[in-house]
Amino acid sequence: MKALIIGAAGFVGGHLIAHLQSEGWEVAATKMPHETCEAPHKVYDLDILDAEAIQRLVNAWQPTAIFHLAAQSSVALSWKEPALTVDVNVKGAVNLLEAVRKASVPPRVLLIGSGEEYGAAKDMPINEDQPLHPGNVYAATKAAQGMLGQIYANAYGLDILVVRAFTHTGPGQSDQFVLSNFCKQVAMIQSGQTPPEMKVGNLEARRDFCDVRDVVRAYRLLIERGQRGVVYNVGSGRALSIQDALDTILTLSETDVTVVQDPARMRPSDTPVIEADITRLSAHTGWQPEIPLKNTLADMLEWWASKGRE
Repeated sequence: MKALIIGAAGFVGGHLIAHLQSEGWEVAATKMPHETCEAPHKVYDLDILDAEAIQRLVNAWQPTAIFHLAAQSSVALSWKEPALTVDVNVKGAVNLLEAVRKASVPPRVLLIGSGEEYGAAKDMPINEDQPLHPGNVYAATKAAQGMLGQIYANAYGLDILVVRAFTHTGPGQSDQFVLSNFCKQVAMIQSGQTPPEMKVGNLEARRDFCDVRDVVRAYRLLIERGQRGVVYNVGSGRALSIQDALDTILTLSETDVTVVQDPARMRPSDTPVIEADITRLSAHTGWQPEIPLKNTLADMLEWWASKGRE
């Protein structure tokens, strides 16, 4: 199998590259010119807003499968830079879909969306047939991407699958994301770089956290076994409060800190509970999450501690 990973320099990309290569896949990856992407595979500089460049790469590489990871993926940043988020997440996806449509042998495509698309859903856990009510700019662009993917699948007979990935985390994640940020703060406190004070946002929100290494395994299984034109939730199937996750981090680190709510970390809109129904994904692929969140958080704490030792 030949994989093309669009947007591989990000958090998920490195884990997906490693997983696919461990399964014997031949991998090519793209990144922005200013980014780095360290792995034994083919790497191409690509701006997904350059439609002709995407077409040339798809035609030259002729992948069996495309994993579309390129995105502006921060909800917080989407509030600050909505136009950028629309450009990258919607226009970039259209450019890719057009390149696939025009390919001599169109590859199978996995479009990665978000559980944020469901917004404040009334029924939990959330299955794929529930209406979408995106509550922020990022979620709205991901909903648009998924709809476009289904339109292209139906109109042109393309082999496209759509993922709605719920919150995933793990070692290597940016500190823009809540659990990674907590782990970084703890590591800095432990190393004496900052005083023992944790700055937090809304701790009452409950999220469906899943280890990124489980998530990329789900992506590979969907490409191998998923059904064309179908939407799949990817998550743990269990919601956990940010407070509970923070408590686990502090217990693992054995760190005494003062927790302080920072108004700058509060979002204009924050969905109270998000929890995935992963019945369809499990039925079609046999996938189940395998890594407990406690193990994930321990690995993240060690990763941030190792960064401080470099």
